[in-house]
Amino acid sequence: MVQTAHQFSQTSTLTQQLDYLISLPEGYEANPDQRYPLILFLHGAGERGGNGMGIEAVCLQGLPKRLDAGAKLPFIVVSPQCPLDHWWSEYTDTLIGLLDATIARYRVDTSRVYLTGLSMGGFGSWHLAWQYPERFAAVAPICGGLPWFIGLEGAAEKLKNMPLWVFHGAKDTVVPIEESRRIVNALKAVKGNVKFTVYREARHDSWTKTYANPKLYEWLLQHTLPASKS
Repeated sequence: MVQTAHQFSQTSTLTQQLDYLISLPEGYEANPDQRYPLILFLHGAGERGGNGMGIEAVCLQGLPKRLDAGAKLPFIVVSPQCPLDHWWSEYTDTLIGLLDATIARYRVDTSRVYLTGLSMGGFGSWHLAWQYPERFAAVAPICGGLPWFIGLEGAAEKLKNMPLWVFHGAKDTVVPIEESRRIVNALKAVKGNVKFTVYREARHDSWTKTYANPKLYEWLLQHTLPASKS
């Protein structure tokens, strides 16, 4: 049988939906002229939605857990939930869409938009920062690493001017510390703006100490986007 080559094309539209939590800082309603910094938080694999896991699962770990326990922060905090069996790398454009929608609805200081995440969300933070470096004034990835499909040297060059504070537990067997160390070393090689905190006795949970540390939030607020990028 003779086979002849042909080509077919079709434009498709992908619709993605994300549930999310939002926390407004104390005094938000009482100060209608004030704009507030924003933190976009990406959770880990265990907090994904579906199969009986609702949006409340986002509060099981990390920053939303602290907020749920009554912590008060001077930030608008947006905490989306990744669907079950999916990864943050599939939702980068949708996360930016959520960020834009939040900025349109709430009084956000667009020069002070920050990104952080833990474990799967740590990987997601690296990916989102790499894909949209112009959107974030500073990024704090926790026990994550650069996704395998992103070239190490190219990522370091692209992110070298991004203020980054990386956290990892030395005894982590879920996401080995090498995942953070390789991108940190690549950034240092190009004189990147990166800090690396290693918890010598911590295993996978390196986020509880991190989000309980006031210095993290002080460090975030030290960084702003240039006016042309906000």
